[in-house]
Amino acid sequence: MVKLHDKATGRYLGEVTEEELQFLIENLEEESLTDVDYYINETVLESLKEKGMSETLARLLESAMGDKGEAEIRYEREESEAQ
Repeated sequence: MVKLHDKATGRYLGEVTEEELQFLIENLEEESLTDVDYYINETVLESLKEKGMSETLARLLESAMGDKGEAEIRYEREESEAQ
């Protein structure tokens, strides 16, 4: 799983699947190959919805934006346990 956080406050926002993360990577601008954060606002969110974003991811991003109507989020991959 992948954990999402508010970049400014560090507040934990929730988890997304690898598929949902891949959707963000494919549809949002990255500044470098090591970039792990994204800026979202209402316009970006609507565009992502039109491109088929999952309802779960949409709700999580809406929650992150809150009343401000924008947010900067970062992701962190959870280390999988070796079995």
